[in-house]
Amino acid sequence: MKHQFLLGGDALGQLIADFDWAATSVGPLDSWPPVMRATVSLMLQSPVALVTLWGREGVMIYNDAYSTFAGDRHPGLLGSEVRQGWREVASFNDHVLNHVLVGNQTLSYKDMELTLNRDGQARQLWLDLDYSPVLDETGEAIGVLAIVVETTERVNAERVKAADRQRLAQLFEQAPSFMAVLRGPEHVFELTNPAYQQLIGHRQVIGQSVKDAMSDAAEQGYVQVLDEVFRTGIAYRAHGEHFAMQATPEGPVSPRVLDFVFQPIKGADQQITGIFVEGFDVTDQTFAEARRKALIDLTDVIRDQRDPDELGFVAAAILGKALGAQRVGYASIDEVRETLHVSRDWTAPGVESLAGVLELRHYGSFIDSLKADEIVSIGDVREDPRTAGSHQALEAKSARSFVNVPIVENQKLVAVLYVNVDEVRRWEDEDLSLIREFAERIRTAEQRIRGEAALIEAKETLELRVEERTAELMAMEAVLRQAQKMEAVGQLTGGLAHDFNNLLTGIAGSLELMQLRLDAGRTQDLPRYIATAQGAASRAAALTHRLLAFSRRQTLDPKPTDIKQLVNSLEELVQRTVGPGIRIETVNAAGLWPSLIDPSQLENAVLNLCINARDAMPDGGTITIETGNRWLDDRTARERQLEPGQYISLCVSDSGAGMTPEVVAKAFDPFFTTKPIGMGTGLGLSMIYGFARQSGGSVGIYSEVGQGTNVCIYLPRHNGEAEDEAFAPEHAEAPRGEEGETVLLIDDEPTIRMLVSEVLEGLGYHVIAVEDGSAGLKVINGTARIDLLVTDVGLPGGLNGRQVADAARLIRPDLKVLFITGYAENAVLSHGHLAPGMHVVTKPFALDIFANRVRDLIGPQQ
Repeated sequence: MKHQFLLGGDALGQLIADFDWAATSVGPLDSWPPVMRATVSLMLQSPVALVTLWGREGVMIYNDAYSTFAGDRHPGLLGSEVRQGWREVASFNDHVLNHVLVGNQTLSYKDMELTLNRDGQARQLWLDLDYSPVLDETGEAIGVLAIVVETTERVNAERVKAADRQRLAQLFEQAPSFMAVLRGPEHVFELTNPAYQQLIGHRQVIGQSVKDAMSDAAEQGYVQVLDEVFRTGIAYRAHGEHFAMQATPEGPVSPRVLDFVFQPIKGADQQITGIFVEGFDVTDQTFAEARRKALIDLTDVIRDQRDPDELGFVAAAILGKALGAQRVGYASIDEVRETLHVSRDWTAPGVESLAGVLELRHYGSFIDSLKADEIVSIGDVREDPRTAGSHQALEAKSARSFVNVPIVENQKLVAVLYVNVDEVRRWEDEDLSLIREFAERIRTAEQRIRGEAALIEAKETLELRVEERTAELMAMEAVLRQAQKMEAVGQLTGGLAHDFNNLLTGIAGSLELMQLRLDAGRTQDLPRYIATAQGAASRAAALTHRLLAFSRRQTLDPKPTDIKQLVNSLEELVQRTVGPGIRIETVNAAGLWPSLIDPSQLENAVLNLCINARDAMPDGGTITIETGNRWLDDRTARERQLEPGQYISLCVSDSGAGMTPEVVAKAFDPFFTTKPIGMGTGLGLSMIYGFARQSGGSVGIYSEVGQGTNVCIYLPRHNGEAEDEAFAPEHAEAPRGEEGETVLLIDDEPTIRMLVSEVLEGLGYHVIAVEDGSAGLKVINGTARIDLLVTDVGLPGGLNGRQVADAARLIRPDLKVLFITGYAENAVLSHGHLAPGMHVVTKPFALDIFANRVRDLIGPQQ
């Protein structure tokens, strides 16, 4: 039956009522003293966690709130001895019983840290514990009443807050921006971080108002700004704000440039309690940009200015504004008299100029440093020993602080660039570097301007003399030009006279012989003399043609031409021209542009170049014909005497002996040749040069002795399509041969032998056809009649057609010769003079042309 004194705590009250207390040291429930019963009853009704410890053993009786605290140790704790029930804190509870129960004392602990096993785990807990004795009627302590309040959650929360505060404090201390916390309307410094301390010169400001701690800030109006922020609650933001920081009165002024914000701090009631200051010192970046801009502006002034005095003034203005100075000037110095000569300097508003002459010794001894080529940098004239004795005179000139950069030439002080400031200032290395740079640039530009002026003056002075000398030189030049002209004409006419005299001799001689034969009534030899005269006339026409080409006066028939096709069509002809001992290679560029030229003249030019290349390689070698598209820029075109643009290059290279620079320099001169007399006219390259120039192009030679020669023809691009070559030869009736007329035909190609034989036999001629030079010489050495030798030039077996013809003339001096081959006529002629009676018809040839040539060579029909 539940005891009536156990009021409240129904569940726990029932457990207490049903517990076997007789088995414990407190005895049966009925034997409990009244005070114990009352204490337990009151405890059971309390919402606070309470536990009583009875007797020396500390038998535990507790309420519902405590059972919740005990966790899974309830109900095992009920009736247990406290030392056994909480083994992990037995010593602590022993201490409690000894002091409270035995000593009749009270104990109180706030946020007591204990590690208890609760719900099967060891937990670190924080508790508020209050212990007081329970006294019986005699005043003796029979138990302990403990109030248990767990504060673990609050302690953990406070620790988190403390850690956050510590972390914020670290961030505050380590922040790269400067920070300060100002409290109240007086703006009292509560916190500052190291960056802020560095900004204000490490002044002790904590606990002081801004007005008292930072008079420099107050004088510049920052206190009024703080008042406005505190009053309105509106943040103040500044970018590029200038702050003249002066850490100590009368100390140096350090100009700073700041980006910052004054942010109001509000309490829980939204009332403003202070101001948070945060920002960055952007002085270095701002001044660096100002210095950079100053140097750029100085460069512009130096480039455009022509007056040295004006240059010094404008440069001084740029430097003064960049440094925030009161005066800047560039002036000359008389080192001996120690005087400064100022024509003009830049000053801030309200500052007087130093224009005039100043005795530098009146302002201190710094002139000695300038003479020693040392920069004078004085932050406070009152403190520097060089100026302390005369600081009043300097301050009267607004020069409390100044920098002088000397200009020393040939160990003599000649000028100085000075910068004056009217307050104490610490000159940074960057400031001194900028001032030095200005001084050096101004001096260099001044010397250049004065030098240019001196040159102009000298030029004006010399104009009369130059005019007189020019007239004299022009007269001398005219004489020299006339001499050069006569030398060129002499060289040209000498070559012409040599060749034309030979040709005229042939013509005149033939005519004279013809006259003698007519007078004697002998006409059988007239055709031979006529043929000789005609041959000489033909060669004269060819010479005239070359001269016209050289002088660029020949009549051209330009056509849009595919040069690649032209080169390909010439390859076989060139190969047969140069002979089997020479290898021909052609390299044509893909997509080669067309050119507007005379194709026949270009063919002649290519053949001439290939023959020259052959002659440079007597032991054989390789000739390379290469075409390509070329973009010529200004420099390259100028080197080739052309306009910049698009060109086609046609180059002929050989692996022969090459030419010396001296030979290359004369290669295009008319009648200049390195070949033996009688083996070359000296007009081949000059003709090519004239053709190229007349066609709007040019020719270049690149040669090294022993390495070969490369000749390139540059022809302008034609913006259009090339024309297809079409040959439509006109056919005329061929004259027939007379009975008995015999032609000796030598050709290694059976088809050619057959065709030529049939043509000639069809015209009534008797034909003896052989395949090589040896067989031809056998016929010539025989007794057979031979009226005409028709031979190819390139023959196998060691004897070519020209050699066979020359040998035949030794045996039969009057033998007529007609070369039929792929050799171009000009190519054959450029190899040497053809003797009278020797002619060329090139393949392919028209029947009437060939027949007429045969008829002409053999002689007119009777």
